[in-house]
Amino acid sequence: MTDPLETEEARALRDAVRALLARRSGPEAVRAAMASPLGYDDKLWSTLCEQIGVAALAIPEHYGGAGAGLAEACVVLAELGRTLTPAPMLGSAVLCGEALLRTGNDEACERLLPGVAAGTTLAALAWSDVDGWGTPALRASETGLDGRAHYVLDGDLADVLLAVARTDDGAGLFEVPVEGVRRSRVTSMDPGRRLAVVECTATPARRLDAGGFAEALRKLRDVATIAVAAEQTGAAARALELTVEYTKQRRQFGRPIGSFQALKHRMADVHVHVEAARSALYAALVDGDPEAVATANLVCTEAFTHAAAEMIQLHGGIAITWEHEAHLYFKRAHGTARLFGDAGAVLGS
Repeated sequence: MTDPLETEEARALRDAVRALLARRSGPEAVRAAMASPLGYDDKLWSTLCEQIGVAALAIPEHYGGAGAGLAEACVVLAELGRTLTPAPMLGSAVLCGEALLRTGNDEACERLLPGVAAGTTLAALAWSDVDGWGTPALRASETGLDGRAHYVLDGDLADVLLAVARTDDGAGLFEVPVEGVRRSRVTSMDPGRRLAVVECTATPARRLDAGGFAEALRKLRDVATIAVAAEQTGAAARALELTVEYTKQRRQFGRPIGSFQALKHRMADVHVHVEAARSALYAALVDGDPEAVATANLVCTEAFTHAAAEMIQLHGGIAITWEHEAHLYFKRAHGTARLFGDAGAVLGS
């Protein structure tokens, strides 16, 4: 079966995104974006959306999208992961786009998805409680939504706020007016991942699904897990590349440290992990069953964690300085490891 990440179209997309990021998202640009009020470079994001159409990839054409799919979105996420480029691709274009599509609500999709696809509307999904994604944090009642949702991607900036909430018939997806909630940015381990807490107190909200949404939420979290696995795979591969480059340049005892057999073995082990991550991501995209998704979650997380740890070790003392990018990969690795929790966990209702 053809690898969906290695089709002619996927390679062309990868080349286009990588070329743009090489020009516009080097280490200094990434740091500047992280420190900016938005937490990302809005001009770069606009260029990615207008010239390449990254936000539109997984959205059907009749809702203003490109009608491609998750595999194409994963190509972009892998490239963003390689450079650690902050962008609302994961939270807005993938997570919220998929959530809206799974409601089957044509009116909501026609109203909200074109802006998301164009990258002009920033959407956020409030879901997790403080302990993780197993049970929705918010509760729906006749008076509105109540509760505090944690780890909301770009939640303090969003133009459109969606919320997963517990209801009498299980769980549902709601559209929440942003002016009716309290939104606070929180400090996270990864400075390139903007997270917020969203607090609702009898907040009026409009339910978008028609009921029986629990299975759709399981599928939604599978999509989110695959998307993160793609980002992890791209970042792990780049961490290995940077480490190999450094070991060719750093000299000890009159020779490059990369020529020492012990270091060769360590980098070879990382290479095996990265290739395993690519295979697991492929299987998750092609099969899509819960076991394949859980495997991708585990394998890609381990690959990135291993690559980032070895990047720190093999770069030596410079890796723990603020000026070097190794610690940013390390923080991203540990942040993504827990972003959507365990893929095999059962969604509470």
